[in-house]
Amino acid sequence: MDTLLDLLNSRPLVNGEEQDALGDPAAGRRWAREHGGEGSPEELALLREARDVLRDVVRGERPPAALSPLLEGVHQTPEITSDGLRWAVRTPPHARLAVEAVLAWADAEEQLPGRLRPCANEACRLFLIDRSRANRARWCSMAVCGNREKARRHYERSR
Repeated sequence: MDTLLDLLNSRPLVNGEEQDALGDPAAGRRWAREHGGEGSPEELALLREARDVLRDVVRGERPPAALSPLLEGVHQTPEITSDGLRWAVRTPPHARLAVEAVLAWADAEEQLPGRLRPCANEACRLFLIDRSRANRARWCSMAVCGNREKARRHYERSR
């Protein structure tokens, strides 16, 4: 799920300006390689597409079926190992990271339904996975977005 969250959060707003970790070819290659990819132009284009569709799906702006084109040509085959049965995903090399992100989204929806969500700060574009027992986390970072919201509410009350 780390790759999923990193991909969703690869286009943050910094001081009101969008930063795209996959936009610049050199930075994109570095991002892909840090996550086990090759960094080819085809891989980066597919990662950008996967990121945009996943962001819309998580926000509820598009249906999950919008992810289907990202899984074209992907096959799952069973393999017997010393630990038992496991499923191996077969995909073109340039599509592996994007497919892993989509599969991680599906896993999050199954294992942690409703816990992958956007930060509640309107000025933030980041996402979080709520691992709290109460399922009440709202901020990508309590130190940044949560603190800003608390300070804003305090200021409003004290006025």
